Amino acid sequence: MDVKKVIDELKKKYPGKNIIINTPENPTEIVCEIEPGNINPDRSIAIAILDKNIKHYHRIAKEIYEVIKGELEISKAGRSYYLHEGEKIAIYPSEYHIAKGNETWVKVTSTPAWNPEDQIPIEERTEIPSI
Repeated sequence: MDVKKVIDELKKKYPGKNIIINTPENPTEIVCEIEPGNINPDRSIAIAILDKNIKHYHRIAKEIYEVIKGELEISKAGRSYYLHEGEKIAIYPSEYHIAKGNETWVKVTSTPAWNPEDQIPIEERTEIPSI
């Protein structure tokens, strides 16, 4: 991922918005918070630029992934989906998922708003607890 190029483009398109790099030493996901949860706890919107995110699930939040630029492979609940620009997919609470792209731009809408306590990373063979 060309981190400098992505950050420069995000700053130009979304001036003043918070930008988060998942792992600065080896970034695979950069997130720009467009409407963060501290403004509206009922919904958040972010732009994620993805090469790959971690396999995880949410206890409470429903997410909608909409591809803005590029192509995205998303696996949820053991099934793979291939999305192109303009296509969307819903991810429901307790559905484990992982996304892969190539500097793919994805609009992520979360209801209620995303918060780190609701994002639960999982190992490949971990069972998701009942809620």
